Amino acid sequence: MEVVKEERKPKATISGSYKYAWQQIWKYFLYLFIITIVVGLLEAPLSAVQDSEWENTPGIILLQILIAAYGLLFLPVVKYGGDLLYLRGMRNEKIEISELFDGFKNNYLNIILANLLTFAIIGIGFVFLIIPGIILACRLAFVSYLVMDKNMEPVAAVEKSWEMTRGYGWKIFGMALLVLPIFIAGLLCFIVGVFFAIIWVHAAFASMYHAVDLEDEKLLNGIDE
Repeated sequence: MEVVKEERKPKATISGSYKYAWQQIWKYFLYLFIITIVVGLLEAPLSAVQDSEWENTPGIILLQILIAAYGLLFLPVVKYGGDLLYLRGMRNEKIEISELFDGFKNNYLNIILANLLTFAIIGIGFVFLIIPGIILACRLAFVSYLVMDKNMEPVAAVEKSWEMTRGYGWKIFGMALLVLPIFIAGLLCFIVGVFFAIIWVHAAFASMYHAVDLEDEKLLNGIDE
């Protein structure tokens, strides 16, 4: 008699999110690898300008303005699209790489405004005190998924993320704390491991959203397991 191994289900815990993500990334590794490379390449111009120490000549100032516009009006669409595709992998749904750029024609304004709103709220939290900024970052961790997955408007996505992460803030914070050792381990694996680390971390946060979303649906439908 053949024994069928039951697949692990997503659990809204630190270990559960990382374990489920580890299970799923091997099913969709090539897709997730391509997504990570594309998003990383598109982030490169912004990182290059931020790390540079150029003199403030008119040409450099213009370049910095263009790069800032790129970071505000182009890059968020691709990053939000990447979050959606990672979520598709966690849900065992079909992944289409072209969907990375679908936000430009389907949900552009909501993505840009949601990104700005989230950045502003978290930024204010860090300006006044670091701890409020960390709390806000954890509680708004689901905004990109809600905008892309539920087609929510920016304010609604922020409110829903705050509601969904109630009781999960410390778990999300714990997941974020694990990012550093995971990246260090990736660097120790001949640097190539960094790509695996990036994929695993992104998949884990998508897994956490997926698990909390499933629990949210069960509560709405009155299902008790």
